[in-house]
Amino acid sequence: MNAIHLLIIYFIIINLISFMAMGIDKRRAVKHVWRIPESTLFVLAIIGGSIGSIAGMQLFRHKTRHWYFVYGMPAILIVQIIITLALVLSPIEFLVM
Repeated sequence: MNAIHLLIIYFIIINLISFMAMGIDKRRAVKHVWRIPESTLFVLAIIGGSIGSIAGMQLFRHKTRHWYFVYGMPAILIVQIIITLALVLSPIEFLVM
């Protein structure tokens, strides 16, 4: 298994975790019990789970009234896309095992 396969697996897992975190936090909000901190939800998005976070926000209708989530999650995704494109289109070749 090479580095590309590992990265793909990582992104699938982190997006599933981010998606589930939104669903779990929504359920806990409805039940008025301990919640997942907003900082944790943002960290999950920043480390690669932005697509899962956005999907969870939309499907569970969670955090959609908070402007910093409505604009922050797509902003994180855009930055991640730009960084990915910069790395892929860069003339410098990185070592891939």
